[in-house]
Amino acid sequence: MTEKMGGAEGTQMDVDFVDMERKTDVTVELVEELQMKTKEFLQPNPTARAKMAAVKGISKLSGQAKAATYPQPEGVLGDCMVTYGKKLGDDSLFGLALLEMGESMKQMADVKYSLDDNIKQNFLEPLHHLQTKDLKEVMHHRKKLQGRRLDFDCKRRRQAKGSHITDEEIRMSEDKFAESLHLAQMGMYNLLENDVEQISQLATFAEGLLDYHQQCTEVLKTLTETLLVSKDEAACRPKREFIPKTLQDLHVEGISDGLNGTSQTSSPVHPKPNQLELFPSTGSAPRSSNGNSVF
Repeated sequence: MTEKMGGAEGTQMDVDFVDMERKTDVTVELVEELQMKTKEFLQPNPTARAKMAAVKGISKLSGQAKAATYPQPEGVLGDCMVTYGKKLGDDSLFGLALLEMGESMKQMADVKYSLDDNIKQNFLEPLHHLQTKDLKEVMHHRKKLQGRRLDFDCKRRRQAKGSHITDEEIRMSEDKFAESLHLAQMGMYNLLENDVEQISQLATFAEGLLDYHQQCTEVLKTLTETLLVSKDEAACRPKREFIPKTLQDLHVEGISDGLNGTSQTSSPVHPKPNQLELFPSTGSAPRSSNGNSVF
């Protein structure tokens, strides 16, 4: 406290210790950020994640273990395809193709659930344990070291200024300072020298991704072959002859059916041009005032 307020020079740590502190701070940020981004990678829909978190919170308050499953996009799309494939019916080749692809998408969703479980168990859980146990302990020792260093420096300065601080008090303060220094250094050292385990966890993550993509590749390969056969079958299938029905075929009565027995809904029959009469009223060509034809 005195060092911070008065600007007095306190005990300085060496370069190696400062570098370990810097790397430890980076590790703290890394572990926090890596957990968050990995969860976003596995479950990219923020609305669904928020809903799952809410359900989990309510379940804890009520004392009921209600499982909330993240809706994989592949599964959602697969359900949509299966639903409408069934609605189109078995006589629709397109409907059958939708069923095939929908089931394949749902199969890939199941593979994605397996990936999620794998990553959570073998990558996220070790990171969470590192954050809540090892890192927490290291940061505790560092904080304690900071306090004991300030206490040791403060008592030395007060003794130098003539305060009634005995050598025994300073010795006890120094012992506590040395103890915390040792614990903080060993904690940071063990944390930073744990590369084998941490790289092993990354390798497990990569292996899980590889297995996921390989399984999806097999599913998609089989699906593609099936759809290409369906496409050829649809191309070779003869088209059904289709004649559009008229209202008469449907026995629909027109507006004038009740008046003169004919319907205005049927197409009118137009006379051919050579059947038209120019002057139907007289039956002959018009004549001029002198009786001669105007033509």
